Amino acid sequence: MTHPGEISRRQLIRRIGMTAFVAGPGAGLLSACATAGTGGEPAAAPSASIPVSADPKNPFGVDAKTPLEVVIFSGGYGDAYAKELHEELYKKAFPGVTIKHTATQQIGTQLRPRFVAGDAPDVLNNSGPESLDLAALAAEGHLADLAPLFDAPSIDDPAKKVRDTLTPAVVDNAKINGRDLVLNYTVSHRSLWYNAKLFQSKGWSLPTTWAEFTALGEEARREGILLFAYPGQKGPYYQLWNVLYTAAKIGGNQAIIDVDNLVDNAWNSEAMRQAITAWVEIQTKYGNKAYFGLDHTQTQIKQLQNEVLFYPTGSWVENEMAKDKPDNFEYAIAPIPDVTAADAMPYGAIQVGVGENFVVGAKGKNPQGGLAYLRLMLSKEGARGFTEKTQNLTVVNGAAEGVNLPAGLMSAARAQDKAGQNIITEARFEGWYKELFDYGSEQINVVMAGRITPEKFLANMQKKADDVKKDDAVTKQTRSQ
Repeated sequence: MTHPGEISRRQLIRRIGMTAFVAGPGAGLLSACATAGTGGEPAAAPSASIPVSADPKNPFGVDAKTPLEVVIFSGGYGDAYAKELHEELYKKAFPGVTIKHTATQQIGTQLRPRFVAGDAPDVLNNSGPESLDLAALAAEGHLADLAPLFDAPSIDDPAKKVRDTLTPAVVDNAKINGRDLVLNYTVSHRSLWYNAKLFQSKGWSLPTTWAEFTALGEEARREGILLFAYPGQKGPYYQLWNVLYTAAKIGGNQAIIDVDNLVDNAWNSEAMRQAITAWVEIQTKYGNKAYFGLDHTQTQIKQLQNEVLFYPTGSWVENEMAKDKPDNFEYAIAPIPDVTAADAMPYGAIQVGVGENFVVGAKGKNPQGGLAYLRLMLSKEGARGFTEKTQNLTVVNGAAEGVNLPAGLMSAARAQDKAGQNIITEARFEGWYKELFDYGSEQINVVMAGRITPEKFLANMQKKADDVKKDDAVTKQTRSQ
């Protein structure tokens, strides 16, 4: 399912070229896609890295006499944020500069021939159904190295590097074959969601420990409210995500990284065991098996009717249910409570996913200007303006302060700012190994319904992961963080 405002992991992987391809001699990126990781991803062709100077106002040595070309995918976000905001910031930084602005929904049709001809735009918002294969572009040296951007001084605080002002997922997901080549600009948040107005009316506080979580379950049950529910139909993977993120909360992000990398016995780790056991106990004590027959919309309606306290989903839910949301319901995000006293990640850690990618053309006429443009996008002014125009959060920490956002989105922004560097990583096997993810989405219902034990669930998942690992027909991929 694709949710409003969210770039799914599967979409993101396709966009950076992690799909098999056959390209004839001389075909280049006209017909090429690419495989990734250990399965034969084409090495990103080296391109000269633009040095960072000591001048915090112009670290890339931009010449204002050199025009800048910007191409924006005019989809759900439109292109006003670029034309009326980011490009104006660039003109202010480099007076007299000329900017060519193009908005299109035909990224591939319009841009592929230009890249082949060595006539790339300086900034490209590579999005939409015709988005270009970035791994193929990287393999042919068409993408500029973004490491200088991440290492440049921040516009808002030159004492900080740009990378230190962003959610960590940005740099984690910037890489193609180990090099920083892609900037993902927007974020979504997956965690537990609840009705802040209900909590206020009841005088309830968010539980920070598992003991407080179960105590609230007892109190809610006395009032006829379920502590927790997830959709058993068309959304059981919401709970699979929830278990994975809980495992990362307990054992650190390595628990998810090992699952993604098909590490031996990754599913049998202690963190995974504690996570699935804790959630099965919650379902057994405070859940309702009737929800296994409901889809995501039906379950979300139940929450809007205050029949469910906590629901595991992403920040798209507020927009998804906007037409059905009553006045007495206010979406807010709740971090996963501490499961043990020794959780690797503190209370307040949340999952943040990134998407909507931008690249700089290494063979464009002004790659220095392209890096400067992205740096302006990553200023608080540039990011705040984007949020105001699109009602979507960016990867820049603190940039949404003072913006009039929907309640749920504001809650997510505050939670992200509070989490700081304590961000739970995304599980990437959803896109890398669809067979494994789909199997997990089936098995999560089986274990949550009590038809198998948590130990059997983990054993089943490990066997399936082992089968995928042994299957030479499946392209293997790896991640380091």
